[in-house]
Amino acid sequence: GRILQIGIPWITGRSPPRLPNFPRYICASSIQRGSYKGPKPGREWIADWVSKNDDAVRSMPIYVGGASLLAVLFNRAISGIAPVADASSSQSRADLLTLGLAVTNVLTGLVWLSIRPKSITPVEPQGVECQVIYSHLPESVVSEILWVWESVSAVTCCKSLVIVYDCQCIVQIGVAAKSLNIDEPFAVDAAKLMQGSLYQGVLKSGAQSYLANLSLYPGRSELPFLPSNT
Repeated sequence: GRILQIGIPWITGRSPPRLPNFPRYICASSIQRGSYKGPKPGREWIADWVSKNDDAVRSMPIYVGGASLLAVLFNRAISGIAPVADASSSQSRADLLTLGLAVTNVLTGLVWLSIRPKSITPVEPQGVECQVIYSHLPESVVSEILWVWESVSAVTCCKSLVIVYDCQCIVQIGVAAKSLNIDEPFAVDAAKLMQGSLYQGVLKSGAQSYLANLSLYPGRSELPFLPSNT
């Protein structure tokens, strides 16, 4: 493959702030049919079977533990050993250990049946549709951003996209929170966002931050431009 680097010049003017160039990297490769000999993606048969038979898998420890209890009692009955456990007998100690494992299996199955993971369902964002793009971006960059948004929104459940670059909000697209008393999207204050604890924490850690539920997050006040039920 070959890697091409294309520098996209910015359209300069009198009023807009000067932003650095966006380097664009394109990776292209040519692979003929039948020539690829690398690793191929495999299917996890066990994981697929477990996900399709969730109830049976959760109740399986109960059946295994019950069968183990019956096997131990049957073995005790036909072995000719006294039914009362004797600490000096190796058979009695082995039976007690097996009984403990069987009961543990039964209790595990009961726990698996009583505690189930909560199913997450998508919600419809509460807000207004918006498409705010920095007016001084080149047409080529705008087309790339729109293509990215169309791709992400088509293959994922993403409903909002905000891009802040070089202290400037260059894109706010999708569903945004509604401004106070007006039917317009809530504007992104990039300077205020960068001063908040969310931005500072990501900057210090150098890792991404995943917010499972915005309503439960302490720093939700720093993201007022996202829908309230995000």
